Amino acid sequence: MMAWRAYYPRMVYVKLVPNGLRPGVGLMPSSEGRRAWLPQQSRFCPVLEDGNKIGFLVYPPLHEDETFQVRFEESGNFRFTFYKQKQVVLTVLKRLSAGTGEGATDELVTLDEQSGLKRESIARLMNTMLGVVGAPIGGVGLRGAHDFITPPGWDTIYTGIVNDLNRPHVPVLTVQVQTDWFTHPTEFRYVLQPGEAVSASGYAPIGQVFFVPRTELSVELASEEEQAKFVRDLDQYWGRKPELAEHTKYGGVYDRQYRAEARDHVAEPAEWWPAPGADGSADGDDSEGASEAE
Repeated sequence: MMAWRAYYPRMVYVKLVPNGLRPGVGLMPSSEGRRAWLPQQSRFCPVLEDGNKIGFLVYPPLHEDETFQVRFEESGNFRFTFYKQKQVVLTVLKRLSAGTGEGATDELVTLDEQSGLKRESIARLMNTMLGVVGAPIGGVGLRGAHDFITPPGWDTIYTGIVNDLNRPHVPVLTVQVQTDWFTHPTEFRYVLQPGEAVSASGYAPIGQVFFVPRTELSVELASEEEQAKFVRDLDQYWGRKPELAEHTKYGGVYDRQYRAEARDHVAEPAEWWPAPGADGSADGDDSEGASEAE
């Protein structure tokens, strides 16, 4: 008979490694349920806020008075401009080669000698801020202030900032990396169209990461009993919502039904997962915090 085991939530620790070329510079990763460009009504949508704060926002290796911009020019070249206290410190034109795109050359356009930045430090500064450039066409990687080491069996997903409605919107590639063994410098790959630019500042995130266990999942049709329970639970939930409805002073209506019920269902999702060894594919264990039912 199939055995089911409930695994109760435990803290998972992810290690941070500062950007090796500029350690100690840049904000720490943070979890934030709000978004500057979402309407205030989104504060009354708990599932949206939970989606916003999945994982952590990641920041660039910049001081708060520093910014940079990368523009993909019509010619196919990239123009990198670095600012400090809103003054241009450096402008470099990165020219990509034909063919594979490897062997790009950097052409110094402007350098503020009063800034204290030395010519021999320009390449290091750009390597600190930028990852891969030109793959795919228009792609430019923005480096993060921190890299990640996950526990065994856990991966890191790198993506753009979720639910960010700010315009203009530049797509960001999403990748999943086995960061429990692979040393992956944090990078968010923006893909620009000719004429577009992407900017980064010391106080704003450039991307978002979240961590997932490397577990195989399968999808199967729910039984008739499970489908019937789904419908009953849905009807009961919406039937209770009016009881917790509240009105704001400016005419809005919201309720706390979802948050109220979520507190009573912390461990229940674990009951959906079969115990290791239940199908004979792996050995089970009787570790503390697990319960079985047949």
